[in-house]
This record gives sequence, structure tokens and C-alpha cells, in this order.
Amino acid sequence: MAKHEDVKNGVIFPVGEKNEAYAQYFVGQSYLQGLVADPKVNVGVGNVTFEPGCRNNWHIHRDGFQILLVTGGEGWYQEEGKPAQFLKVGDVIVTHDGVKHWHGASKDSWFEHIAITAGTPEWLEPVSDEVYNKVK
Repeated sequence: MAKHEDVKNGVIFPVGEKNEAYAQYFVGQSYLQGLVADPKVNVGVGNVTFEPGCRNNWHIHRDGFQILLVTGGEGWYQEEGKPAQFLKVGDVIVTHDGVKHWHGASKDSWFEHIAITAGTPEWLEPVSDEVYNKVK
């Protein structure tokens, strides 16, 4: 049984639907619940939930940033050339414009964060099993 199974039902916000719109940019299954749908607000805010082992591809935010507010489970965040950071409830990650990175669940835990994103994401290669299996 995976750790933090309660996350799959949503912690603070609903877990949302299967993240089909961005499925090509993830290894494994994620879920997305948009939280702000105001066209006058130029920032995306979403609740992203990852099944155990799920992670997004390496990506860069162009002309913007991303803030992650960890609300459930356990996961990882890694910037290119730096060691991966273990994430738990209450952690906050700020990714600046132009920084190549990825984030996702640990191998044995559900994971959930609020993503606050400005700018345009540039999706890159998947995080290989070799890279993912090395995070400790």
C-alpha cells in the first residue's frame, strides 16, 4: 500500500480529473483541478495530484515563474545540475524564469501541490527512470 493514500481524494481542494491535457508531459498518472478561471488574471493556479512514482518532464518557465505549495504526501523537486530536494507538506518551492526543473511524487507516496504559474512552460524530455531512481 502506498503512503499518504488520503491524498488521492484531495487534501484541501478537490483532486480533479485525470490530467489528460498534459499527460504527454508526465511519466505516470496525474490529476488536475484548476482553481482560478478568471481571464483577467494572468497567473495559472491549479491543484496537481500525482500517483506514486508519477513525475512531470523536465521543463522551463519562460517569461514567468512557478511557485509550488506542497499540501499532501511526499515528493521531489530537482533543478538541473543540483541535487533533488525531498518535499513534504508545508514546503514551498520557487522556480525562477528560465530554470530547468522537474517535480513529482516519491516512488511510494501520493503527492499533491498547488502550482502557481506565470509565463509559458517549455516542456522538455521525460525524467528518465535512471535519474528518478537515483533521488534519495
